[in-house]
Amino acid sequence: MMDHGEAADGGTPVPNALPAGEQAAVAPRGLDPGRWVGLYSRGERTREETMDALGRELLNSIPSTGLSQGEMEESRGLHRTLLLLLRLSQSCPFGETQEKCSQLLQALQGRGIKTPQQLGSGPSSFLPVEEILQEGAESAQRRIFIEAFVSTGRVDNITMVMGLHPEYLSSFWRTQYLLLRMDGPLPHHKRHYIAIMAAARHQCSYLVGLHMGEFLQAGGDPEWLQGLHCAPQKLRNLNEINKILAHRPWLITKEHIEALLKTGENSWSLAELIQALVLLTHYHSLASFVFGCGINPEIDHEGGHAFQPPSPRSCDSSPASEEGVSGSGGRDAMQEVEVLMERMKLLQECQLEEDGVTQEEMETRFELEKTESLLVNPSVDIAEHSLPHNVLCFVEDPSFGYKDFTRRGEQAPPTFRAQDYTWEDHGYSLINRLYPDVGQLLDEKFQVVYNLTYHTMAMHRGVDTSTLRRAIWNYVHCVFGIRYDDYNYGEVNQLLERSLKVYIKTVACYPEKTTRRMYTHFWRHFKHSEKVHVNLLLLEARMQAALLYALRAITRYMT
Repeated sequence: MMDHGEAADGGTPVPNALPAGEQAAVAPRGLDPGRWVGLYSRGERTREETMDALGRELLNSIPSTGLSQGEMEESRGLHRTLLLLLRLSQSCPFGETQEKCSQLLQALQGRGIKTPQQLGSGPSSFLPVEEILQEGAESAQRRIFIEAFVSTGRVDNITMVMGLHPEYLSSFWRTQYLLLRMDGPLPHHKRHYIAIMAAARHQCSYLVGLHMGEFLQAGGDPEWLQGLHCAPQKLRNLNEINKILAHRPWLITKEHIEALLKTGENSWSLAELIQALVLLTHYHSLASFVFGCGINPEIDHEGGHAFQPPSPRSCDSSPASEEGVSGSGGRDAMQEVEVLMERMKLLQECQLEEDGVTQEEMETRFELEKTESLLVNPSVDIAEHSLPHNVLCFVEDPSFGYKDFTRRGEQAPPTFRAQDYTWEDHGYSLINRLYPDVGQLLDEKFQVVYNLTYHTMAMHRGVDTSTLRRAIWNYVHCVFGIRYDDYNYGEVNQLLERSLKVYIKTVACYPEKTTRRMYTHFWRHFKHSEKVHVNLLLLEARMQAALLYALRAITRYMT
């Protein structure tokens, strides 16, 4: 993502074009990044004139005989320009600009310039690229892509995958834009640093890299990017609450809040802390989405391109095809859909007859589900030393991770009864009072994803999926220790098969351990867009759970 430059055509401000933190020293034969601004205009004529002028200038700066190897290596400006052209040729929402960038890369290749090639296959390594980048995308989806492009300088891979659900993406985009770019208690560069700290807890190099660039664009000190030890003490003081929110939010107490707010040189104001907590929970949850959907590196970031032809394996055009449903597996998957449909129908009928279930019975069912969730664990382990330094340097106490809310033989903290501190009655009003506007946007986002439905399920239409959506949402809250008095947790076992439970718990609690195998093994006959829908529910349920714990601690501090 980029920072804003001048407005084009009197419309939305448009961004500088080259990767963050590299605006100052443009090497010979690389174009001044300010010259690309017109490409981000809403006006077709401005884009066309800018592209034509830049193409002529770039080609005129390179001899017809090409450049020597030494000249290529020295020309960092050309390197960045080539990466920008590659990105625009793949993800620019304006077709004519996309096409001209492709042609310009081909022309440069014709002059012997080694041009970058995309690694991977589109925005996700789990979803087939043709399902994400569909021809004639919905007008609502296209409008959001254009808004992202003209206001931040790119349509990133997260946005493209979320674009399968335009109503949700619209709500998500407005919330994230407010958190990062609009007026607020925290300076913009510190917001991006907090995003880096949050993403690093889950070893999410995609988000760390993205926001390192944003941090520099917003005027941040490059020294801070050497690691958490180089950041100001005030930001370092967030480390404890960051790791607890990321992995065991039920441990947050009013004492954690008090320690940050106490008067002194490095104290936080309550308004600043609220914004920081929302940013932390937003990026912890977004890391879950990145891993849950197999989001690929941005094409112009490390791991997204190579300056030599990629190997055939890295260009696999259909990432999810290797474990597709065919033969007996396909018949089994079809049967799973029918069984799930039947169970949903029975549960909806039984709800009308369960008015007589006692509170004690409801509580017993929750405790049973919570205990059973202990057995749902991924078998994958990630070696700490395999992580890149630019992620590890932002993590203190890397061994601190999710620990099951209730372990046999251990003293467990009390269950969080949702009715005692609800988002609707408590959390929403507290955030709105201390950080106006964001509470309303968060509330809208929670409601949009919870109620989002197309009345379809796999090959069936006209389906009421409310019981299934509620089971997924409440299971996420269950593994974080939150219980709804009025919910029958027996439904979770009825509706969520074991492979789906493993996937949900992994993505919500330790997303860095998610594998493609986990993704392909649940709901084998469902559409990829339906699996993305599950990930959106996970993202928001997880964020709301962590926020409820944090806001309850603030409320206790204030009273």
